[in-house]
Amino acid sequence: MIYKDLSSKRIYHLHESVLRFIRGVMVAKTRGPIMERSSSRSNISSTKTERKIVEKNRRNQMKTLYSNLNSLIPNRNFKEAQTLPDQIDEAINYIKRLEEKLEKAREKRDSLTSSRNRIRACTFDPIPPSATSKSPQLKIQEMGSALEIVLTCGLDNQFVFYEIIKILHEEGVEVVSANYQALGDSIFHIVHAQMKESADGFGAAKVTERLDRFINGSKSEIELDSELWDFAICPETNWEF
Repeated sequence: MIYKDLSSKRIYHLHESVLRFIRGVMVAKTRGPIMERSSSRSNISSTKTERKIVEKNRRNQMKTLYSNLNSLIPNRNFKEAQTLPDQIDEAINYIKRLEEKLEKAREKRDSLTSSRNRIRACTFDPIPPSATSKSPQLKIQEMGSALEIVLTCGLDNQFVFYEIIKILHEEGVEVVSANYQALGDSIFHIVHAQMKESADGFGAAKVTERLDRFINGSKSEIELDSELWDFAICPETNWEF
């Protein structure tokens, strides 16, 4: 009996050990899926949170872009508040209208530029140096104490006009008016002046003589300059002495 009791106790303890082992195995098997489920759930929740944050940032960015777009469009009074698609359509139409206006402005600019170039081509044709160095011509007409001086000179001989005005001031002649007109390669100056009363009565003759002397000197200088410009030095010429 004693052996039977001992063996039964041993069997009981062994049975309990087996049961504990089996329970341990069962717990181990069930704990793995539970942990995997919890980790997967946490991953899903974190992914959802990230998606919510990304979507929120995207919406905030779109709101900012829409606000900037509306600030660039002229304000229009609408009876009802516009929906977002209507605002986008309005912006697209506004951009198209601006493009049409810009294209018309470019066409007008090109037309004006071409017209201006044609006018310049007709008015300011290239002039040879001989034409621009045209000798000045002077006509003086006395009408009592009044003088009418008509000067014709080339385009690059404007200094002649200023020298004539200077001579008139030096002789005490009052310049009443001075006008000019460009025609081709010449410029016509018309000066109206008033003489002061002279004791000897030769004031006008003195002024006329001085102006003629200056014009003749200017002609000589212009002819000399023209000859110097026409003179060409050839480097291959042999100079013999």
